[in-house]
Amino acid sequence: MNTIIIVARYRTWAIPFAFISMALFHLIFVWNRKLTFYKLMGSGKNGSFDIVPDLHQWVILINTEECKELSEEHVYSLTGVFFRIWNRIFTKNISFIFLQPLQGHGQWDGSNPFKGTAKSDNPNPVATLTRATIRLRKLKAFWSRVAPVASTLPQAKGFCFSLGFGEIPWVKQATFSVWKSEEDLKHFAYTMTEHKNVIQSTRKGDWYSEELFHRFEVLSIIGPLKSRME
Repeated sequence: MNTIIIVARYRTWAIPFAFISMALFHLIFVWNRKLTFYKLMGSGKNGSFDIVPDLHQWVILINTEECKELSEEHVYSLTGVFFRIWNRIFTKNISFIFLQPLQGHGQWDGSNPFKGTAKSDNPNPVATLTRATIRLRKLKAFWSRVAPVASTLPQAKGFCFSLGFGEIPWVKQATFSVWKSEEDLKHFAYTMTEHKNVIQSTRKGDWYSEELFHRFEVLSIIGPLKSRME
């Protein structure tokens, strides 16, 4: 199984169509047997959990058993002609991130959609997806702790880029980050004080009604986000 994250940046005049796409794409994806899982999501502005939305950027995550090649053309063969034409008309640019699930835990809508196994020797960059449904009574506490952690990411060794996205603004949120190596990711996760403090707070305070963490091998990136890997 492969996971593909599609990051589309809409033209300013086309932002209303970005909202419409969330309904239209659901109608065509829900019947698509080539996809085993999908999510249509908006984005935050600063590459992490962010209370301010980026109305230009929208994210689609799909799982498929039919990822035969790592190409834009193959993604469109999976998602259909309508999806291809829509993006050509309304988006300014689009990036495709091809991933192989490794290990993780937790649930997304009641189950973990990512199937993978750990690799003892992985030379490729890695990515991590942290996703949570925040309890309403914990929203204030959660958002007060986001900025200190997000500010440490750009300075972390091996950090390439991150994306913040979610299904429901402020409540169902996810952060996806890409790292040059698994060692760099682990160093940030286990040694950065701000990150460790937030993890401890979420567990003690029972902030989330559902959460998921998963690691991925980055197979390829096509589009503007590829430059972030340099």
